[in-house]
Amino acid sequence: MPSTFKHRNLPHLFLSAREALMLRFRPVLNEAGISEQQWRVLRILSDTDSLDAATLAQQAQILAPSLTRMLRGLEQAGLIQRGADPTDLRRQVIRLSTQGRYTVTELSPRIEAIYQELEQAIGPELLQAIYDKIDRMIERIQQP
Repeated sequence: MPSTFKHRNLPHLFLSAREALMLRFRPVLNEAGISEQQWRVLRILSDTDSLDAATLAQQAQILAPSLTRMLRGLEQAGLIQRGADPTDLRRQVIRLSTQGRYTVTELSPRIEAIYQELEQAIGPELLQAIYDKIDRMIERIQQP
């Protein structure tokens, strides 16, 4: 039976690629007791001083209600600190706590080792090309 579609299922390909990648990262995160979504939040916060909740939700690709629940748990675990934005008290800013920075620092060599294995498996040129092409695709798709 011929396909009714001209193009391959790109969203499904990205999901398959994500799953293939996460198979490598999941054991490290599970051992640390951190979910994939929590790691996204910690990793994003490790690259910045602080972020407001809306920006963090957007960058981590987590729905705001889910992020709110997750932040509560991360705060109780001592991994983040939350506070009012000094310039706008209605907004909440989130930052890594000392324990959160320590956790990211402790996990980063193992995470980086996985990236090194990936780079060896597919080659540095292909890995860089993937980064570049995905960045370009996102830019073009998001243009009005």
